[in-house]
Amino acid sequence: MVGKATNSLASKKWLDFGSLLIWLIVIVLINIVGSYFFHRFDLTEEKRYTLSESTTNRVETLEDVVFVRVYLEGNLPTEFRELRNATKELLDEFRAYSGDNVQYEFINPSESNDEDERVEVYKELTRQGLQYTNIRMQAGDKTSEQIIFPGAVVSYKDRETPIQLLKSAAGATEQQMITSSIQQLEYEFISAIQKITNPEKKFVAFIEGHGELSELETADAQRAIAEFYEVERISIDQKIDALNGFDAAIVARPDSAFSEQDKFILDQFIMRGGRVLWLIDPVFARMDSLKTSNLTMGLVLEHNLEDLLFKYGARLNNDLILDIQCISKPIVTGYIGNQPRQEMFPWYYEPLLIGNEESPISSNLDRIKTEFVSTIEVIEVDSVSSTVLLTSSDQAKLVNAPTRISFNILREPPKYALFNSGPHTAALLLEGQFPSVFKNRLPQRLVNDKSLQFKERSVPTKMIVVSDGDIIRNPVSKLEEKFYALGFDRYAQKVYANKEFILNCVNYLCEDDGLLNVRKKEFKTRLLDQSKIDEKRYYWQILNTSVPVGFVIIIGMIFFVWRKRKFEK
Repeated sequence: MVGKATNSLASKKWLDFGSLLIWLIVIVLINIVGSYFFHRFDLTEEKRYTLSESTTNRVETLEDVVFVRVYLEGNLPTEFRELRNATKELLDEFRAYSGDNVQYEFINPSESNDEDERVEVYKELTRQGLQYTNIRMQAGDKTSEQIIFPGAVVSYKDRETPIQLLKSAAGATEQQMITSSIQQLEYEFISAIQKITNPEKKFVAFIEGHGELSELETADAQRAIAEFYEVERISIDQKIDALNGFDAAIVARPDSAFSEQDKFILDQFIMRGGRVLWLIDPVFARMDSLKTSNLTMGLVLEHNLEDLLFKYGARLNNDLILDIQCISKPIVTGYIGNQPRQEMFPWYYEPLLIGNEESPISSNLDRIKTEFVSTIEVIEVDSVSSTVLLTSSDQAKLVNAPTRISFNILREPPKYALFNSGPHTAALLLEGQFPSVFKNRLPQRLVNDKSLQFKERSVPTKMIVVSDGDIIRNPVSKLEEKFYALGFDRYAQKVYANKEFILNCVNYLCEDDGLLNVRKKEFKTRLLDQSKIDEKRYYWQILNTSVPVGFVIIIGMIFFVWRKRKFEK
C-alpha cells in the first residue's frame, strides 16, 4: 500500500511537472508568435488607438531609422503627463508597425541642477524650433514655475524637423489645448516623417499680377503650405510657360480683370492636369472703407473669370450672404462719464461657415471665418462631379449687389423671420475632365500651332472654388510689417479653422489624401464630474483600498479550506 501511494505521489508530481512544462512552452510560443505579429484590439467608440491606413503604410515602408527625441519628461502636471503618455503610446505603435525603424527617447530638458547648463539646453531647443511653455506648479501651499518644452525633434539620416506637440489656441482652456494636441499627434508625427523622408516636394504657385493678396496678407497660409510643398509667387504676365513645372496654383482674391492671354494660360494649365484653388470675391466690399465712414457699397467685381468658371461647373453669384451665425463687432452704445461703453453685436456680413462632414477636406473642422462672402451655384458639366465643402447656416439671407453696407445694421435687432433662406453654398470641389473655355474660340492657326499644344479637354484633375478671397487673408499690421494667425478674431480672441481648411484644400489638390485622413480623426475626452469627485473622494479611496485587500483575504480563506479538506481525505 505504501509503495502504491509512493508511486501515485510520484506520478502526480511528474504530471504536475509536465503540465507546468507544457504551459511554459505555450507561453514561450505565444511570445515568439507575438514578436512577429502585432495587433491591438481597439474597443473605443472613435477608434482612437487605431492608426489610419496611410500612417501604417508610411511607417511600414521606412528604409532607415527615424529617431524621435521627445522633450516631455520630468515632474509634469497631470495634463502634460496625459500628453506624454499619449505620445509614448503612439510612438510604440509606430515602432511596432515599422519593424523597429522608429526609435525614440524621452528627455527632461530641465534635468540638470546647474542653471547655466539648463539655459544652454533651452537655447539649443529654441534654435531647433521648439517653443517653451511656462507652467505653474502647486505643491500644497507653495507655488512654483517650471519651463517645459512640449515638443519633439524627428531625425532621419542627415535631416531633422521639430514638432510642437502642444497646440495653443486663444481662449481655450489648458485641458482643451491638451485634448486638441493629443488628437493631432498622429498627424503631426506622420507629416514630420513624410517631410524628412521625402525631400522632393510638389510645387505650388501663388498667382500675382491681378491685384491678388500680397505676400504679407497670405503669409500664414504660405508658411503652412511651405512645410509640405515648394511655394513660389508667379506673375503669369502672358508668358505661355509661366506655370510649367507647377502642380497646383492658388488665385487669392484678385481685384482686377484677367487678360484673355492669362486666362488661356490658366485654362491650358488645367487641361494638362494642373489643380487650382480659386478664392474669388464676386462682390467688392472692404471693411477698411467702414473704418473711415459709416457707409460703404458692395459692388459687382469684374474678374473676366466668369466664363472660365462657368465652363468648369461653377457660377459665382453677385450677392452677399448675411448670416445670424457670424462674427460679432463692438459698437459704442453710450458713455459712462467720459468713457465710451461698447457692446458686441452680430456682424451678419462675416458669416461663420460650416464644413461638409462627408468630405475629408472640410470634416471635423471648426467654423471658417469669412468676410463679405457670396453664393456659388453648381453648373452641370459632362464628366465633372461636384461636392459642396462649405455652407452658411440655415439662418441666412441674401442681398444682391450693388448694395449699401452700414454699421447701422448693428443697432437694429435681427429680424429672424427674414433669415430663413439658408444654407447657401460658399465653397465647391469640382473633379473630372474639364472642357476648355477656348474650344471653338481660337483661330484655326493657333489650334494647329504645335508650340501651343492646345487641349480641348483636360486629363482627370480637380479644382476648388471659394466665393470669398478673405478666407486666406491673415490680419496684418502694416506699420510693424507683421502678420497674425490666419482666422484670428481679435474681438473674440479666437482662431477659427481657416488655415486648416486652406491646407486641407492644397493637400487634396496635390493628392496627399493620406494626410487628410489622419488630420480628420477626432476623439472625445470624457471628463469626470469634478463636483462628484470632490463629494465622494474619500468613499472611493476607502473602497479602492479595502476591496482588493478583502478580495485577497477571501481567496486565501477559500484556498485554505480547500487544501484542508483535500489533505484530510
